[in-house]
Amino acid sequence: MLKIDYAENFDEIDKIADELLSEYDTENGIEYNFKRFAFVAKDNNKTVGYVTGFSYYSEVTVNNLVVLKSYRGKGIGVALLKQVEQHFNGKGFNNINLVTNEFQAPQFYEKCGFKLEFVRKNKENQKLTKYFFVKYF
Repeated sequence: MLKIDYAENFDEIDKIADELLSEYDTENGIEYNFKRFAFVAKDNNKTVGYVTGFSYYSEVTVNNLVVLKSYRGKGIGVALLKQVEQHFNGKGFNNINLVTNEFQAPQFYEKCGFKLEFVRKNKENQKLTKYFFVKYF
């Protein structure tokens, strides 16, 4: 009988998933090439911001972009996104994707050159409406 359990230990699951996905993709003539990334902004050895995400197939996905409140408005977020672009540009990737909520920074990403693809409204809490952005290389 099939049993499905909730799991929180991603290390083991990620290892198995990477092996299975790589095998399946290879069978279909595609390179899985999944990699996580992080860029960290520091001011005198103090972490003041970071951007994390992952790349696979032909896309880059920004997962988190965070700048300490007292450092916002100083170009750190812009610099972190530019670092992602510079790092992946010319390496076979087509675009950068990201998702943000209404209460976060949709206008910021538009100012950084990301194009809004679509909006998924949250009917119960407008602040949690999601904005899906893309930027092509």
